[in-house]
Amino acid sequence: MKRASVAVAVAASLALASPVAPVVHAAAAEKGKRPKLEVRVLPRFGFSPLNALAIAELKGGDDHEDLYCPEIEWEWDDGGRSITEPDCPAYEPGVTKIERRFSAEHLFKRAGNYAIKVTLRRNGDQVAQGSVRLEVKPGPGDPTIEE
Repeated sequence: MKRASVAVAVAASLALASPVAPVVHAAAAEKGKRPKLEVRVLPRFGFSPLNALAIAELKGGDDHEDLYCPEIEWEWDDGGRSITEPDCPAYEPGVTKIERRFSAEHLFKRAGNYAIKVTLRRNGDQVAQGSVRLEVKPGPGDPTIEE
């Protein structure tokens, strides 16, 4: 009887000392604290040619080092793509401010429905992504009218 209790106690202490248990807890805890990338465009619809301002903002969650100084990729859904390369000083925990708002402008020359997608990456890994739709109607001189 004594041997069985010792074996159970050893197994329990090994399970608690397992490196897998804390990693699972940390990942689960961080998953709920991640901010969401919300994207909006101004104006929401208009006539071509339309110069649109896209705004991406991290909402909610905690600031994490992996959100600091990201590369930002804007996919405009008209064949155009813009990338903002990061150029920031080194991250200092408790001192460095995490930027939460990013913006870019793009000229839509043709009528269409566009899905603008924004991706934040750090060290080659995607850390956040969001999208928004934009409707552009044919304006004066729009080549889609002539097609």
